[in-house]
Amino acid sequence: MNCYETLFILKPTLTEEETAAQIDAVKSSIAEQGGEVAAVNDLGMRKLAYEIDKNARGYYTVVYHKSPASSIAEIERRLRYNENVLKFLTIRYRNKKEIAQFEKQVAACNGSKEESKEEASAEA
Repeated sequence: MNCYETLFILKPTLTEEETAAQIDAVKSSIAEQGGEVAAVNDLGMRKLAYEIDKNARGYYTVVYHKSPASSIAEIERRLRYNENVLKFLTIRYRNKKEIAQFEKQVAACNGSKEESKEEASAEA
């Protein structure tokens, strides 16, 4: 199992429910291919560097996962044919320094989720 980071940009015209469904579809695609999702980082709506299909903004999401190398082609194929995905990029972490950075990013994503849950429970 190798460590990967998959960044994808969704169309800005999707509703919150549709965006969540697209993110869940990517996560289930990773699981179907024998991988495990370590963390998901929703970066939210951001301005694109250049227009893609007449869209100046996009919804950025990063999925950190550990998957077999053979599964990446299928995951990328599904992203490529999804009409709601504007762009995607998969990065493989290879050496010890990169894997340490991967673990650090996963911990940061999971830590921020736990902090937001604690804040929500403290407000209630």
